[in-house]
Amino acid sequence: MTEPAQLLWRKSSYSNGSGGNCIEMATPDRGVAVRDSKDPAGSVLRFTAEAWRRFVVGVQGR
Repeated sequence: MTEPAQLLWRKSSYSNGSGGNCIEMATPDRGVAVRDSKDPAGSVLRFTAEAWRRFVVGVQGR
């Protein structure tokens, strides 16, 4: 399993530089990792690619 510090994290293009509420995501080991951008050393949630796809579809309401 890839360590969080070794991942290439991305922040939403909707994020502003004033410390808004954002998440960052990375794509390790054919999955998705998510963390709070305000706490990069904190907890990381990991999802399979299929679980992440289902989450996104659910949020989009399709």
